[in-house]
Formats: sequence, C-alpha cells, structure tokens
Amino acid sequence: MIDLVIFDCDGVLIDSEIISARMLVDELAGLGVRIDLDYVARHFLGRSYPTVMKQIRVEFGLDLPPEFEDQYRARLMSAFADGLQIMPHVRDVLESIDMPWCVATSSSPMRARRSLELVGLDGVARDRLFTATMVERGKPAPDLFLLCAARAGADPGRCLVIEDSVNGVRAGRVAGMEVWRFVGGSHLPKPLPEEPQDAIPDRHFDSFEHFFSLDPRLRRRA
Repeated sequence: MIDLVIFDCDGVLIDSEIISARMLVDELAGLGVRIDLDYVARHFLGRSYPTVMKQIRVEFGLDLPPEFEDQYRARLMSAFADGLQIMPHVRDVLESIDMPWCVATSSSPMRARRSLELVGLDGVARDRLFTATMVERGKPAPDLFLLCAARAGADPGRCLVIEDSVNGVRAGRVAGMEVWRFVGGSHLPKPLPEEPQDAIPDRHFDSFEHFFSLDPRLRRRA
C-alpha cells in the first residue's frame, strides 16, 4: 500500500527540461563552454544549480560569474512564459488521486512556483511544494524525499516517487521508496539509454493517461 506519492516537477508535471537544457547550452556557449543536450542529460538532469556550478568548475575550470545565475533564470522564465506546457493528463491525475501527494524538485522555490503558476498548477501544489533548498544534499541523495515522508508522517517504504531523471530515480531507491520513471517528456531520447544498476525503477510509463492502470488503488473512488 502507498501512503504518499511524491512527484518530481520538471520533466514530470511540466514539460520544461528540454527548454531549460537548450537555454543552458546556449548560455554556457557564450562563456566558451561547449556542451550538448546529451551532456546536460547525463550530468545536470534532476540536479540543483549549485551542483551544476560545481560540475562546470571541475570539468571546465570555469567559475560562473555571479550574475550568470540571475541572467539565466530571467531568460529561462521568459522562455517558459512563451512555451511551457503541463504534461498531458497530469491535471486529471492530481485531481483524482486518493492519497496525500506532494512535489519534490531540485529547482529553486521561485522557479518552481512560477513554473507551476504558468501551467495552472499553483493552486493545487502551493502547500505541497518541497525544494532542494530545504535540505543539505540534493538529488541523488535521498534527503529531499525523506523530508517529504517525514513531513507527511509516512514510512519511506510506503511512499511512491514519480521521477524522470536517473538522479531522481537514484534518490528514490536510496530512500527505500517505490519508484516509477516517467519517460514521456520531450527531453528524453527514444529509445531510452540503458539505466545504471543503482537507478533502475520499479516501473516505467510514458503517459499519465495510464497512471492509474499501473495501480488502480491510487485512484479516488467515485
């Protein structure tokens, strides 16, 4: 039985990862850092901005200037305003689920709130939002998911995590939770690359239209 469902945000509730990946590639190119979308997927997907900064420092010997984060976020929010979309059937799932749920994201609180607002989910997710700023270690550490469970008074072994990234799946596995990987986002390649042994989910699904068919007990009875 499941007592709490924990949804990732970017790439799960909203189809944002392809927008942010392309923006990051372009912004870093202006500083002489040449990466591609595959590099972003392998090293940055599901991770917080400080982790991205550390990776760039180690890999390319570059300390991003202080103004980079604000400029990147401002341009990203402008791009989100022009093209961010909610994942198909997500709203139906959130309105029909029969147990407590929350959102756990590596995004900053401002970005997460604004993203949810742009797709009309701010009202249902406002008091259920957990971000990496609330814990010492972000994904792939389990801290954020364990915080969600603790706040809900739920046993981690009775929590279900919905993730799209390898790092998010890793975090859920280490937390001792059931993990379903959503692979329907526009940022994930088809076919999906082989998953590392420490990041193999319990199930895969590519559309929230089929969410309740995976476990009918999750749906609220009419």
